[in-house]
Amino acid sequence: MREGSLEAPTRHPIAWQDPDFYDPASVEKELERVFDICHGCRRCFNLCDSFPRLFDLCDESPTQELDGVDKAQFKSVVDACTLCDMCFLTKCPYVPPHEFNLDFPHLMLRYRAMEEKQGSVTFADKQLAETDRNGVLAGLVAPIANWATGRDNTIVGPLLRSAAGLHPDAELPKFSGQTLVNLSAATPVLNRDAPAFGRKAVLYATCFGNYNSPDVGIDTRAVLARNGVETEVAYPKCCGMPLLEQGRIADVADNAREVALGMKAWIDKGYDVIALVPSCALMLKAEWPLILPDDPDVKALARATYDISEYVVDIAKKEGLAPGLSPVPASLTVHMACHARAQNMGQKAAEMLRLVPQAKVKVIERCSGHGGSWGFKKDFFEVGMRVGRPVARQAAQNGAGFVMSECPLAGVHIQQGIDSLGGDGPKPTLVTHPIQILARSYEGGV
Repeated sequence: MREGSLEAPTRHPIAWQDPDFYDPASVEKELERVFDICHGCRRCFNLCDSFPRLFDLCDESPTQELDGVDKAQFKSVVDACTLCDMCFLTKCPYVPPHEFNLDFPHLMLRYRAMEEKQGSVTFADKQLAETDRNGVLAGLVAPIANWATGRDNTIVGPLLRSAAGLHPDAELPKFSGQTLVNLSAATPVLNRDAPAFGRKAVLYATCFGNYNSPDVGIDTRAVLARNGVETEVAYPKCCGMPLLEQGRIADVADNAREVALGMKAWIDKGYDVIALVPSCALMLKAEWPLILPDDPDVKALARATYDISEYVVDIAKKEGLAPGLSPVPASLTVHMACHARAQNMGQKAAEMLRLVPQAKVKVIERCSGHGGSWGFKKDFFEVGMRVGRPVARQAAQNGAGFVMSECPLAGVHIQQGIDSLGGDGPKPTLVTHPIQILARSYEGGV
C-alpha cells in the first residue's frame, strides 16, 4: 500500500438516488472509516474548522482515539464544513484513485442529505435558500430591504436576523433595484477590430449577479465588448449551491436540468458560457455532472462553461487583448476563492490582473472563512471570522490600494475582517470582482 496517491484526484458520481446513501447506519460507518484516517493523518489541520474539531474530539476522548468519541459529536464536525473542496483537491493524499477512496466534502454532503431526509433542515434555512424568490421580492423594495437587513439597523434588524438564524454582526449582501437581466437590454458597443472578434458568450447571471451585484455583469460585458466578444445574458434559475449546502440534492438536480435546458440553445448556437460567481461556475462544471452524470445537456454545459477570469486569460493567450488598457499603478490584493481554486484552473484572477499595465498584484491563497450562507449564521459567523483572520491581516498589511476576491461574498467578509483588526494605518478599498479593475483600466484608470 502506498502512503499517498500521485495521480490527479478523481471523483465518483454522487449516489444520491441509492437508498443506502441516506441510511443512518451506513453513513455512520463511513464517517468512522474516514474520520479514523483523518485522525491518523492530520494534514488538514489548518483548513476549515471541521478538522480541528475532529482532532480535538479524538485527543480529548478517554482513549485519545476515534473509538473513544461519542458518535453524536460527529455532527459538530459536519456542521463546520463549508463544502469548499480544498481538503479533497489540495491536501488529502488518500482521494481516489487511492484505495482509501476518501472524499471528505462529499461525505459531509451525504450526512446533510441524510439529515434532510429526516426533516432536519429548518424552515428558516429553507427560506434563505429560496434565492430567486428572495431576490425578486427584495429587489422590488431594495432600499427598504437593505435598510432592514443592515448591521446598524437596531429597529427591525435584530428581529429579522434572529428569525433567520443570522448573526447580528454579519454583513449581509445588498440588493439591487434592477436585475442584470433587465439591465442587459442595453447592449455595449462591439469592437470589431479586436483580435478576439468573432467570439460569442452568454453570461449566466447567477442569483448574486442578477439580484445583488449586476455591476459585475455590466463590467464583464464592457470588457468583453472591448475585446470583440458578442455577449448576451441569461438566467434560467439559481445553480442550487444554497440547496447543496443543505443536502437537498434532488432539488439541485431539478435546478440543474432546468438551467442546462435553458442554456442549451445558446450552446447550440456556438456561445461559450461564463458564470459570474466561482461557486456557480463550480456547480456547472463539476458538481452537476456528478449529480446527473448521464444527462447530455448537463455534460454539454459543463464543457462550455468558463469562469470570468479564466475566459479573459484565454482570450489574452489565444488572440491577445484589445489595446487601450490604462496603467493602474496601485496595489491590488486578490484573494483566490476556494471555489475558484476548486475549478483546477490556476490563479486566473491574478493572471488577469497582471495584464493591466503597472498593476502590483499580491495574491492571498487561503480560506476567507466565509462559505456561502454558512458564514452569515449565528452559530458560525465568529468561527468564520477566526478562520479568515490571517487573510484579513495579510490584506491589511498590504496597505492602501484595492482588495478583491473572485467570490464577492468572500470580499465583503475580508473587508469586515480588516475593519475588525482596527489600527490607524491605510486600508484597501474593496472591489467587488477583479474584472472591474480591467473595466476601469479600459475606461482610463482608477
